[in-house]
Amino acid sequence: MKYLHIIFGLIISVNSYAQKLKSNDIYKARAETMFQKVWDHYRLKQYPGLFAENYPSGNKVDLNYFQGSGVKEKEVSFLWPFSGMFSAANVLIKFPDLKKKYENYLDTLKNGVWSYRDTTRRPIGYQAYPAALEKSDRYYDDNALVCIDYLESYLNTNDPAYITKAKEVFNFIISGWDEKLDGGVYWVEGHKDQKPACTNGMATLAALKLYQCSKDSLYLDWGKRFYNWMYARLRNPQGIYYNDVKMDGKPNEVYYTYNSGSMLEASVLLYHFTNDVKYIKEAEIIASSTFSFFSSIDKQGKRVFKIDLPWFVTVLFRGYEALYKVNQDPRFINAIVSHLDDAWEKSSDSLGFLSAKWATDKEAKAKPKWLLDQACIAELYGRISLLKIRH
Repeated sequence: MKYLHIIFGLIISVNSYAQKLKSNDIYKARAETMFQKVWDHYRLKQYPGLFAENYPSGNKVDLNYFQGSGVKEKEVSFLWPFSGMFSAANVLIKFPDLKKKYENYLDTLKNGVWSYRDTTRRPIGYQAYPAALEKSDRYYDDNALVCIDYLESYLNTNDPAYITKAKEVFNFIISGWDEKLDGGVYWVEGHKDQKPACTNGMATLAALKLYQCSKDSLYLDWGKRFYNWMYARLRNPQGIYYNDVKMDGKPNEVYYTYNSGSMLEASVLLYHFTNDVKYIKEAEIIASSTFSFFSSIDKQGKRVFKIDLPWFVTVLFRGYEALYKVNQDPRFINAIVSHLDDAWEKSSDSLGFLSAKWATDKEAKAKPKWLLDQACIAELYGRISLLKIRH
């Protein structure tokens, strides 16, 4: 009887392991499927390395993520949605059997992002729309994303040119720092009306990843400087981050998942770099608070997240992922995986693209699909598969 129990236990363990492998293979396949689908449908052959803002394109969809209003879809995507594909490729290249394939994609994408680089203004930075097509605003948060993508590319390829490019971008970011409100960077170059979490949180990560790649303590100092400013000015008492602070010093008490997500990941990085346990304790506070605030139990008894934007939730997932690698607690990750799996099944249109905010109604499925909403699905499923945890 004793041996039967042992054998039965081994069978359960083997079956669980097989199920885990099967899940990871499925998620890897979904990541590749979505990346390739976006590459095939959004890529613009007349503009090598660039993409359309939406698919189908040409509908002149109103875009609401700019300073001011009245911005419509153009022939080429703006920088923020483009960055989603750069980030996705940097995840998929981590699979050993996909490395060569995605090195080619990464080469194309690094040429694409270079087209947003503006050398007519100093310091050099990346503008919201390709520089050869028109002059446009330069957003500090966009530049932080470019900086992070370059550094992830360095970690994946060991090509030092990426560090050089990242340092140039970081110099542009800190040109937006001043001592009003005790520091921090604005949202848009030349517009000094607010200091947002999106810019300063991503700048925190950019600085810390620059330190990780270069080992230059200058960037660790900047990372702490940005982190401490965010903590002092934009953290609420529960550890969730406000959207921005206006120049009268009053925080804008609006919450998005990614603002807390960037600080969660930054807390984990600072713990690794300093061995100071206060940072991992703060990471656990942010993780627990965001989980309670941004998710709830639906009528079917499932944990669901407030999908402000799928990419925002992806940034929060990056923070949960970083913390999981320290404490091995899969609760937060598994909740997002469960919600994403439902979206994959229920919010896809006839081509397999997911609706905005993972809506399931016919009207949402019929609307043009935004590049960033699709690119982040490839990134999410790639990250999930690489973690190799039981879901």
